[in-house]
Amino acid sequence: TLQSQFRKVGWRLAARFTSSFLVACARAAMSVPLITGAGAWRENEAAGVKRPNPLDIESPHDGKVIARVEMGTAADVTVAVAAAKAAYGEWSSLTMKRRATIMIKFHHLCEQNAEELVGLICKENGKNRTEAQGDLAKGLETVEWAFSMPQLAQGRILPVSGGVYCHDFREPVGIVTSIVPFNFPFMVPMWTTPIALVAGNCVILKPSEKVPLTMRRVADLMYEAGVPKGAFQMVNGAREVVDALCDHKDIAALTFVGSSAVAELVHTRATAAGKKALCLGGAKNHLVASPDCDVEMASSDIVVSFSGCAGQRCMAAAILLTVGEQTKLVEKVCEKARNLKKGQESGCVGPVIDKAAMERITRHITAAEQDGAQVLVDGRSWSCDAGYWVGPTVLKFPPELKDHPAMREEIFGPILCVLTVKDAAEALAVENADPHGNAACIYTQSGETADWFARNFGAAMIGVNVGVPVPREPFSFGGLEGSRSKFGEHDITGDGAMNFFTKVRKVTTKWTSKPNAVPDLASFAGVM
Repeated sequence: TLQSQFRKVGWRLAARFTSSFLVACARAAMSVPLITGAGAWRENEAAGVKRPNPLDIESPHDGKVIARVEMGTAADVTVAVAAAKAAYGEWSSLTMKRRATIMIKFHHLCEQNAEELVGLICKENGKNRTEAQGDLAKGLETVEWAFSMPQLAQGRILPVSGGVYCHDFREPVGIVTSIVPFNFPFMVPMWTTPIALVAGNCVILKPSEKVPLTMRRVADLMYEAGVPKGAFQMVNGAREVVDALCDHKDIAALTFVGSSAVAELVHTRATAAGKKALCLGGAKNHLVASPDCDVEMASSDIVVSFSGCAGQRCMAAAILLTVGEQTKLVEKVCEKARNLKKGQESGCVGPVIDKAAMERITRHITAAEQDGAQVLVDGRSWSCDAGYWVGPTVLKFPPELKDHPAMREEIFGPILCVLTVKDAAEALAVENADPHGNAACIYTQSGETADWFARNFGAAMIGVNVGVPVPREPFSFGGLEGSRSKFGEHDITGDGAMNFFTKVRKVTTKWTSKPNAVPDLASFAGVM
């Protein structure tokens, strides 16, 4: 019939359209790179492993897909651990000086390829160019600390009794893993990886699935420098991979950087599996402006602190406490925040990481406004069809809203909450009530005031007229133990990382049968 003929033609057209659509989709998928894991496990992976579908990586700048990332499985972790065990003997038997020499070469290769690495950071994370350069430079500082370890990790020796000596020395702990966030694609992996490697450990890194490009290129530079593919490996993925890293019995130590809620869960799971675990969480950093602060200097620093890196850093300012009404300071902060432009050129504010982040941040602004906060600078106007943009936002809270969710929860965006307090004691009480314990700053021209706050803040990293008080090497990075910013012991860089990634043996030696020249009741060497 005519109807059946139309039906056949319709099915043919549909089939032809479907075929063309599938071909177009396949070509589109092929036009962006697939970012895989790295290391020896890729060469030994089991055949037929069923993985989740690759995840699209979108540019925060315009929302376009720039790559797809392979999502790993628990089976991939098992293969990676086996490869690390195979490499551990040879890698750990090298002298620390030899491993440090390899890190020196790696540092040189990163500097040689700095333009490419900075470009990748801008592309996948959204940082402006200066911030991406800072990400690289700060990461390389920890690499520099790592290749100084032969001068820092030396053991001690001391005669402790007649003919008896004690000495100690460091050894690697074995196979270790680091789980890192999206906000600093190069720097945060470098907090742990080079120190762990120079100490003689084999490292399995799980980069953020949101920013896999930078570290995939860095892995190639590691191998070019001379790090064996079994000594440094990368497994991409999400929760399944994290759970497997926490649970695997042959992984001796684990570090994590992310939100407080997840840091606590990871720490609990990893320690239950018998691991050393150091998990850094989120922050809600307070800045206190004393009435004597330098308005021009403080206002510039405050704006950089809360809006730099689009507020996506655990050292960003979250709350400004003004001691008394400081109209000139708040007006200056608002003026400078309004003058910032969106973009990825130096001096501009870049996008936030993805659509979910943009929506979460704007929800916080809207909720605060509806509940009675005054919106002095509104960054919601930056929202557009392309990319994930939220501009610098300043919210002023009345005293009755000091416990509002926006004043308590980590927002991780370019938002500054302003609250007026009557005196320094109240400012300290507000800051001390926050459980994060990460960072705080006092703006003042008084040494006495600065010293009082520095000694009484409930945070580990303190700034005096410095709103992003990141400790520079050789000082180490980490929040206050027992707070929501740190689960576990040690800082995550410098001496803290060296202690975390090593174990210390103590040896007591006697080569003589002669008794102690002087009676020594504390010696157990051959004496009953």
